[in-house]
This record gives sequence, structure tokens and C-alpha cells, in this order.
Amino acid sequence: MISIRRLSAMLAFAAVAVLASAAVASAKPLAHGQFVHIAKTRFHASQSNNWFGYNQGLLEQGGKQFNSITGDWTVPTATQHTKGQSENSSTWIGIGGGCIDAGCTLTDNTLIQTGPEQDVDSSGKASYSAWWEVIPGPSLNINMTVAPGDHMSSSIAEAVPGSNVWTITLKDVTRNESFSQTVPYTSTHATAEWISETPLILGTGAGLASLPNLTTTPFDLGTTNGQNAGLKSSEQMQLIDSNGNVIGSPSAPDSDTDGFGTCTWATSCTAPGS
Repeated sequence: MISIRRLSAMLAFAAVAVLASAAVASAKPLAHGQFVHIAKTRFHASQSNNWFGYNQGLLEQGGKQFNSITGDWTVPTATQHTKGQSENSSTWIGIGGGCIDAGCTLTDNTLIQTGPEQDVDSSGKASYSAWWEVIPGPSLNINMTVAPGDHMSSSIAEAVPGSNVWTITLKDVTRNESFSQTVPYTSTHATAEWISETPLILGTGAGLASLPNLTTTPFDLGTTNGQNAGLKSSEQMQLIDSNGNVIGSPSAPDSDTDGFGTCTWATSCTAPGS
């Protein structure tokens, strides 16, 4: 027999799920185009052709499942790298989608994430926006003003471990603007990451976006499951182009192992102090 308390909890859980599903259905794709931020081909464990930053995996972490992640970072300034070319980038935190083991022989096909976008059009004009996403859907717009130098703070947390109901929060601390969305999403809980990326473009001109010039992006205050992320250099992932050349690099972890920096069009990056 189900107790009244348990029945009430189940009904509340179902109500949250229905409301969250409606929110996802009514959300609008990004006005400047649709993107997907899932990781694409990796050539080996430490390199990707569209992600660079840090990735932690369930097996790499000794069986740890990820129920929450946090991170803070500074929105980089985007400028055109190649004249006449549209270029796109994003910075975000997420759960799922990465390498499960240290050798990256196993990857995860779920992903829940949020962050800002830093784009440059073919004339060289930069634009900035914010989004959230649950794979396999496209990025969904967040009504938030974002500008270079803004301090962003984000968290993705499961309401109750194992419930697969997640609250996604993105704050622009500089402008005192915030977004929060609760969604039902079945995750493997297998990876956690702090990433700079060239997203996958959908529709016209489909394919991986080209990388703009970005000022150094410092990530900080990284946690998983409420604890210091304890980042290790072995968890780094570099961005490479189609010829295998490194074009985006994360730094070593900062002094308290909860942050790092990312540098574009560089083979190395200096770690922030803490």
C-alpha cells in the first residue's frame, strides 16, 4: 500500500515533469541559428575536433556517478580569425556526453548543459547570447543579456539522486540576471565537463563551426556532487582541426584544482592562480 506522503510526493514529481516537458516544448531555438553542443569525433583521449577543456568520467573517477556540477567563468571577447568567415563558439558546463574512461574507449550519448555563445558573423561583427540544451534537442534560447567580461555562474543539479529531474541554472553575476529551468531528462550520470567549443551547426551550412579568436577564458569554482572537482591534467582535452593541428588548449589546473584557463589558436595556456 502506498502511503499518503509517498503518493503526494509521486504526484508532485509527476507535476514537475509535466510542467518541465511543456517548458521544453514551448522554448524557442536560438535566434541566430540552431546549434548542437554534443562532442564529435575524438582522435584519442586528450583531443577532440570540437571540444576543449576538462572532462571527468565515471570509470576514470573510479565508479563515481555525477548528480551535480557547478562552474564560474568569464565570457571571452570574440573577434574574427579568418576574414569573411562566420565563426561560432560557446562556453559551458554539462553532465554527460564525454569520455567515461581515461582512454576514451567509452563515450556517453546523453548530455544536459548550459552556457553563453560567442559568435562572429562574416563581416566581423560579434554577438553574444545564452542557451541551454538537452541532447538530442538543439540549443534553446535564454532571455539574458551577455557581454564580454561578464562573470557567469552555473549549476546543473538533480533534484534527488536517481530522480532524473534536473534544475539548470545560469547566472550573469555582473548584470544580476539569472535563468533557472527544471526538466525531466534520463541521464547516464557518467561524465561531467567544463568546456569551450565550436558547436555543430544545423540547417543551412550544417557542420562544425569555425573557431573565432577568443580572449583567455578562466573557469573556476568547479564542483561535482557538491565537492571540489579536483581537476587533474590528465583530464584535459585539446581542440584540433581537420589536419590534427591543436587550435584550442586548456591550461593545467589552478592551485586549488577547481579551475583552469582555455586559450584559442594556441598549443598551450597559462593556468590562473586559483
